[in-house]
Amino acid sequence: MTEELSERQRELHQQRRQKAESLRAAGSDPYPARTSRTHTLAQAKAEFVAFEEAASGAAPSVVVAGRVTALRNLGKIAFLDLRDGSGELQLHCGRDAVTHEGESAGWGLLESLDLGDFVEAWGSMMRTRRGEVSVDVEGWRLLAKALRSPPEKFHGLRDVEARYRQRYLDIQSNPGSRGVFEVRSRVIAALRRWMDERGFLEVETPVLQPEAGGAAARPFRTHFNALEETRYLRIALELHLKRLIVGGFDKVYEIGRIFRNEGVSTRHNPEFTMMESYEAYTDYLGVAAMVEELVAYLAETATGSTRVPWGDATIELAPPWRRLTVAEAVRDYAGIELEQYRDETALRTWLRDQGIAVPEQKGWAKLFDTLLSERVEPEFVQPTFLLDWPVETTPLAKRVAGDASLVERFEAFVAGWEIANAYSELNDPDDQRCRFEEQQALRRAGDEEAELMDEDFLVALEYGMPPTGGLGMGIDRLVMVLTNSQSIRDVILFPQMRRA
Repeated sequence: MTEELSERQRELHQQRRQKAESLRAAGSDPYPARTSRTHTLAQAKAEFVAFEEAASGAAPSVVVAGRVTALRNLGKIAFLDLRDGSGELQLHCGRDAVTHEGESAGWGLLESLDLGDFVEAWGSMMRTRRGEVSVDVEGWRLLAKALRSPPEKFHGLRDVEARYRQRYLDIQSNPGSRGVFEVRSRVIAALRRWMDERGFLEVETPVLQPEAGGAAARPFRTHFNALEETRYLRIALELHLKRLIVGGFDKVYEIGRIFRNEGVSTRHNPEFTMMESYEAYTDYLGVAAMVEELVAYLAETATGSTRVPWGDATIELAPPWRRLTVAEAVRDYAGIELEQYRDETALRTWLRDQGIAVPEQKGWAKLFDTLLSERVEPEFVQPTFLLDWPVETTPLAKRVAGDASLVERFEAFVAGWEIANAYSELNDPDDQRCRFEEQQALRRAGDEEAELMDEDFLVALEYGMPPTGGLGMGIDRLVMVLTNSQSIRDVILFPQMRRA
C-alpha cells in the first residue's frame, strides 16, 4: 500500500530525511547494525529499585535502547521517554554531562532526534527530584532514524481501517491493541501446554489439498504447477487428522490457519486460526467436558480470571456450562417445534414470514443454520452447549442411537456466537459414503459450500477407525471473548482487506 501524505506530512518527511543525510555527512550512520544494550527498560528500572531497597553499593550502570516517545528540551537539560517491548523509561540528559564526541554523538544529537527515532543511551540509574526513575545519560547515539512521524501520542491511531492496514502503527500508538495480541499469544501458548500435558500429540497436516473437505465452505483454489493439478487451500483440519487416528495415534491436535473463500464480517475473516483435536475412545460428551475445562483454564491463564467482561455483561467461563438440545433451543427461542419444519418448503416459508431473507439455492441444512443464527444463537451470551443436531447439517458425525434423524454433535456458544464445534466422529465408511453422495447432490443443485467427495478418506475409514471424539475450536473468536473485542479484525494482526 502506498500511503498518501498531506503537504504538511511531506514537509516533515523531507525534514527528517535531511537530518539523516546530515548525520551521514558528519560521519555517523543513522542505521548502525548493532547495539551494546545490557538491559531492557524494565530490567534497568527493576535493578535500580532493588538497589534502592538494599540501600548500599553504587547505582547500577546500564546501556538501554528504545523508541523515543516524548522529548522535552529545557535548554541545559533534556528529558526523553523511551519505550521497548518491556515498557518505558526516562532519560535524563544534562548538556554538560553528555559526552562530547562530535555533534552527532554528544548534546548536538538532540537536534537530530524526532519522535519515533530509536536511540541507545548509557549511564547510571537515578531518581529525579519528581521521583521518576531515569538513566542519567553519559552518552548516547542514534540507532534508527524514523522518516515518518508516529501517530499523535494522546489520540493514537483512531481511523479503524488504518489500524487494520497499518497494524504496526496501531500497536505503536494504542496500548490496548498491543494488550489484545499479548493475550492471544498467551492463549495459544497455554493451549499447547494444556493439550501436551494430557497426552495429545501436536501434528501438522497439508495446507494444499486435492479435495477441500471437513467443513461446509467455499475453498480458495490454486494450481500446482509441478503436478499440473488443481489444489485447494484447506477449509478444515479434520479429514487428515482422522486419518492419523486410523493410523494408530490415539490423541492428536493441530493449531493451523484455515482458509474459506467467503464473506467478511465482524465475526468472519477468510483466513483464521483453528485448533482441532481428535481423541480415540471418547465421544462428543467427553469432548464437551474437555472444552469447558480447557476454556476456563485458558481464561484464567491469559487474563487471570474465568470471569471476563463482555460489553455491559460479565461472562463466567468456569464449568459447568449450560446444556440443551437443538430441539429445545428452537422451541424455547424461535417458538417452533423442530419436527414440524423438517421439510424445506415449510422452513423456507416460516423464515420468509419472519422477514428473514433466504437464498433459493440453499437446501434445508442452510435454511436451518439461518434460523439458528437469527433466532437462537444471539441468546447464548453465557457459555452454552447446543446438542444433538439434525443429520442434514453434519455429514461427518455419528447418528444418535435410537434416532437416525439426529447426530451426536455439539456447538459451544459464548457471547452469542459459536466458538467450538464437536462430533462423535462418523466411522462407518458406508454411511459416510452415503452422506458424501448427498452432499454432491446439493453441490449439483448449486450449493458451492457442500462437502466435496474425498475417496482417499473413505478408503482410510475402511481400514477401521475406533470411536472418536473430534473438536474444532476457533482461536480468533475465543480471543475476542477474552479481550472484549467486538470485531474479529481486532484480534488478527493482519486481517484480509480489499486493496486500498
